[in-house]
Amino acid sequence: MEVRAKKALGQHFLTDQSVAKRIVGALGGSAAEVCGTAEVNGNGIASGVAGEKTDSAGGRDKVLEIGPGMGVLSQYLLEREDIDLVMIEIDGESVDYLVSHFDKAEGRIIQGDYLKLDVGKLFDGPYRVIGNFPYNISSQIFFKILEDKDRVPEVVCMIQKEVAERIAEKPGSKTYGILSVLLQAWYDIEYVLTVGPGAFVPPPKVHSAVIRLTRNSRTSLGCDEKLFKTVVKAAFNQRRKTLRNALKPLIPEGLDTSDAIFDLRAERLSVEDFVSLTLQIQGQRAD
Repeated sequence: MEVRAKKALGQHFLTDQSVAKRIVGALGGSAAEVCGTAEVNGNGIASGVAGEKTDSAGGRDKVLEIGPGMGVLSQYLLEREDIDLVMIEIDGESVDYLVSHFDKAEGRIIQGDYLKLDVGKLFDGPYRVIGNFPYNISSQIFFKILEDKDRVPEVVCMIQKEVAERIAEKPGSKTYGILSVLLQAWYDIEYVLTVGPGAFVPPPKVHSAVIRLTRNSRTSLGCDEKLFKTVVKAAFNQRRKTLRNALKPLIPEGLDTSDAIFDLRAERLSVEDFVSLTLQIQGQRAD
């Protein structure tokens, strides 16, 4: 039994076992541990020297795999004794495949849409996330993860290379954007691995990448978090304009915009700069 890849679900099944092992190995590890400075060629084959192995987290960590498909990651996750795996898969055909091919998957599969999942009913404490995310909804997945950021210490995922680079990018780049700021506010980002189209069936038209997000020590932004998101989104939605113009609808009357930060464009600001900017707007609104 094979699962037919469905275009509507953005399915491209990873078939390269070496890449799958590296993705699973990154969970609870690090980019250097998995592949060091490795790169993957157009056929999905990695090269490079792995770094030294670091200590993994003790105990059985709860892990949620999003979109297991035909189980290329699941088969290795199910063998790990340090994790307690739950899988969520929207495609009924894939669910049937997983149940029939992996004995250990019994009782661990939820058929449903992760974007509609009430994770609070599934886990009562911290849980890690892993998966080959469907490229057409990867941004939505990250926004949902951010909603539960205080319970998600780690995310290891395969996404479109362009999106991965954007998330990991630093200020000053044209690819630096909304997801870069919102995710970097709460997570340290590691770019783990580049994967070519040949590692998938059917091959996607783009290159893919594996990234690892590790929750940082930040417990609060020190500003109104909802306003922070609004400021970031508004600034990048008109990224060619200076902040003075891009944020005009949000700037309260009486706020002094002579500060040099208002002469910049969104791509120049770090997370801390956006926090500072939000505090200026927030403070003026409170007066």
